[in-house]
Amino acid sequence: MKVINERDRVSAQLKADVLKALGHPTRLMMVEALAGGERCVCELNELVEADHSTISKHLAILKQAGVVSDRKEGLKVFYRLEVPCIMRFLGCVTSVVESRSTRHLAAVKGRG
Repeated sequence: MKVINERDRVSAQLKADVLKALGHPTRLMMVEALAGGERCVCELNELVEADHSTISKHLAILKQAGVVSDRKEGLKVFYRLEVPCIMRFLGCVTSVVESRSTRHLAAVKGRG
């Protein structure tokens, strides 16, 4: 059995920070929207129908975790996925959700 050292602990914490950043429905919707390419904050604002300060807070969390990056163009701020491979992970999460849903439906039908 491998002894967990400080480097392993730090690595685990950094991974947990990314997962926490993804752990909110609004942030997931924004990440999925950014999979289609760079978007202005105003577009993300329309997508999730939240006020500007709420959107900014969510984007700051994603940026701090390294999931997104931004650039300014005049008065507009544009965000993009820093690591598009995260969409493969979200595809895996979708598979888990679908599998769980299928098992749940089968269990309900079995009772009926």
